[in-house]
Amino acid sequence: MGVKSELAKILGKDYVSDKREDLIGYSRDYSLLPPGMPDAVVWPKNTKDVEKIIAWCNEKDIPVVPVSSKVHFHGCTIPKQGGIVVDLSKMNKILEIDLENRLVRFEAGVTWKQLVAELKKKGMRVIMPLLPHGDRSVLTDTLEREVPTNTVYDYGEPMQSIEVVWPAGQAFRCGSASVNGFPDSKSRGANPSGPGLDFYRFVQAAQGTMGIVTWTSLKIESIPKIDEIFFAPVDDVPYAIEFLYRILPRRIGQECVLLNNVDLAAILADKMHEDFDRLCVELPPWTLVLVISGLLRRPEEKLAYEKKFLKEVLKNEFPKLALTDNLPGFPGLAKKLLPMLRAPWPTNIPYWKNRVKGGCQNLFFITQPNKAPIFMDIMEMVAARCGYPVTDIGSYIQPIEHNRACQVEFSFFYDPDDAHEKGFVAELYRNAAMAMLNEGAFFTRPYGELAPIIYDRAANYTMTLKRVKKVFDPKNIMNPGNLCF
Repeated sequence: MGVKSELAKILGKDYVSDKREDLIGYSRDYSLLPPGMPDAVVWPKNTKDVEKIIAWCNEKDIPVVPVSSKVHFHGCTIPKQGGIVVDLSKMNKILEIDLENRLVRFEAGVTWKQLVAELKKKGMRVIMPLLPHGDRSVLTDTLEREVPTNTVYDYGEPMQSIEVVWPAGQAFRCGSASVNGFPDSKSRGANPSGPGLDFYRFVQAAQGTMGIVTWTSLKIESIPKIDEIFFAPVDDVPYAIEFLYRILPRRIGQECVLLNNVDLAAILADKMHEDFDRLCVELPPWTLVLVISGLLRRPEEKLAYEKKFLKEVLKNEFPKLALTDNLPGFPGLAKKLLPMLRAPWPTNIPYWKNRVKGGCQNLFFITQPNKAPIFMDIMEMVAARCGYPVTDIGSYIQPIEHNRACQVEFSFFYDPDDAHEKGFVAELYRNAAMAMLNEGAFFTRPYGELAPIIYDRAANYTMTLKRVKKVFDPKNIMNPGNLCF
C-alpha cells in the first residue's frame, strides 16, 4: 500500500495529498536554496493527529518536514530528502488569553495577522519583530528567535511553555504546562519555566530537527494609553549608537530601530515604482526611530519624564542629534509609521523586503552595538569587490535588551526570475557571510549553506549536538539536511 493510502487511514483522505500541484508549493520558499520535492503533504487537525503521523513516519524511516504557514524565507522548510510535509496551518486556534498572567496560548498555525487582531480586542499586544509577514506563523518566528523592535521588556525568552511531539510520536509539555491539571492547575503562571530543565529552549532555532511544536504560551503586554514617535536623521551611526547606550539601559522608549534609506523607503513607499527611488534619494542615509509610551498607570507623567530626560541628554551630551516628532521633509510620517510598528505587514501588499525586486536574501547576525559600524564598513568593501552597489543594500540595526547587543541585517535584492542575478546575489551573500564571520559576527540562526560553515568552526558543540539528536531522533527523520544533521 502506498504512502498516501497509509496516511489517509490515519487522517482521512481529505487531509492527505500527493498531487504534484500541491507538492510543488512546498518544494521551495523565498530563499535562494534549491527546491526539493516532498512525497506527500498532510494537514493534521490536532496534536493527536501529529502524534500518529510522526509515529508512523518514525516506524517507516520517512523524513518529516514541519511547516506552520505558507510564508518561509530561509530554506529550512524545503524537503531536502523528500518525505512528508506536515502542514500545521489548520491548527490555528487561539486557545486562551490569560490577562491576569499576561499570556496567550495558541497553536502553530496562528498567524501574526490573526493574533494581533484578537489581542487588540482585549487591549493587549504581543511584542513583535519589525513588520513580520501577516500570513507567517507567530510560533515559527518565536521559535526562530526573531528579534523584537521593543527593547524594554526582557524578551530574550518570550515563550513560557510549549507542547512538542518528539520524533517517536509522543506529545510532551514543558514550562508551566508540565504540571498536572494544566491548563486549570492552581500553580499556572507561578513558575513559567517549569521544574528542572527548560525544554522550550531545546526546540528554539532547531528548524524542526528535534520535534514538532503544536502550541506555545507567549508573553503579552497591555496596549499603551499614549504613544509618541520620534525620528532623528543620522549621518554618523557610531554617534547614534552612543546615544542609544545612554538612553536604552535606562528603559527610555519602547520600539527602537535604526533603518537605512533603502529599507525605510521599501517600508514607506505607497506606490513602489513611483516612490521608492525618490524616497531613497530624499531620505537621510540612516533614520533612528524611537517610540515612547505611557502605559496603564499615570501615562502622562511617564511620557513627560521620558521626554524631559531625552531633552536633557540631547542638549548636554548629544547636541548633533536632532530627535523630533517628525522627519524633516516628510510631513505625516509619524502618523503613518507608528501604527505600522504595532502591526504585521498587510497581506494584500507584497512583503516589504520583496517589494524592491521581487526577491531578497537577508544576512543577519548578533554583535555588540559599538561594533556594528565595523560590519557596515566590511559590507561596503565586500559589495565593492563583488560589483554590487552598496547604495542598493538595505540595512538596519535592531537593539536588543536595552542595547546590550544588537542584530545587524543586510538585505540583497534580486529578480527571482533572473538566474544570473540570483547567482550573483548568492555569491555576494557567501562572501559577505564569511567576512562577517571572520570578524566575529555571531550567527544564532545558521540557515542553508551557512550551517556547515558555522558548525565546522564549533567542533565540540557540534559533536555534542549530534549526540543529543541521536537520543531524541535516532533515525534522523526530523527535517534532515538542516543544521548539522
